[in-house]
Amino acid sequence: MSTFPAAIRIRPRAALVIAMAAFLGVVAFFWPFLVAPGTFGSNYAPPLIFGVLLVIVLSVVISEIAEGGINSKALAMLGVLSAVNAAIRPLGAGTAGIETVFFLLVLAGRVYGPGFGFTLGCTSLFASALITGGVGPWMPYQMFGCAFVGMLAGFLPKATGRREVALLAVYGSVSGYLFGFLLNLSFWPFSLDPNSSIAYLPGLPFTEQFQRYVAFDLATSLGWDTGRAVTNLVVITLAGPAVLTVFRRAARKARFQAPVRFAGRDGGPDITAG
Repeated sequence: MSTFPAAIRIRPRAALVIAMAAFLGVVAFFWPFLVAPGTFGSNYAPPLIFGVLLVIVLSVVISEIAEGGINSKALAMLGVLSAVNAAIRPLGAGTAGIETVFFLLVLAGRVYGPGFGFTLGCTSLFASALITGGVGPWMPYQMFGCAFVGMLAGFLPKATGRREVALLAVYGSVSGYLFGFLLNLSFWPFSLDPNSSIAYLPGLPFTEQFQRYVAFDLATSLGWDTGRAVTNLVVITLAGPAVLTVFRRAARKARFQAPVRFAGRDGGPDITAG
């Protein structure tokens, strides 16, 4: 049975930068279990995280360009998909949890690889925020959440045909819950009366703190996350085969991994770039 390798393979330098970004994202989301609110200036944390995230995204792209993993054609594809995702996101607008931005992240991450998926998640949300005016302290967390969705899609097991579509649809559904679970962490410590049984209480052991957060997530976000999960499942199941075919045909025509050769003058030897 044939399989489909990632059209844009991740290189060691970019892998290191993405690993650093993923670590920063985990720390940014799970800080309530590490420090108390106000310990490190919570008013300045989101802009700082956003600035660091932009630097990391640029580092990923520059690392890929330096190692030949991403070229002008791949950058053009990244720009096109970011624009498409930014344009279709308002169609869902999060109403009842319906989100239209995730299925392209899943399918693009699957075809073009985890590095491309990570970067697309960041750039899609950044472009969407500029278009809709959704710039705020929540934006870096949304960018990180979508980056994780696109990146993890590139690490899914190999499969083809209906099995691949089913795999991606199930992953898309699970990622809908994962995104909500992560995003709620960004405001949970500040959103409830401390006397509530599901509120954040600094100093509690990790297990008790985590139990409180799971209860908060189920009580406040389960309905919205279910809408997002169902949307991903349905859209990937219906549109996945056609979109995967289009993405892979574009990858074959673009030949992202093909070396660039410059013919020498007067019959001289060819010079290979990359």
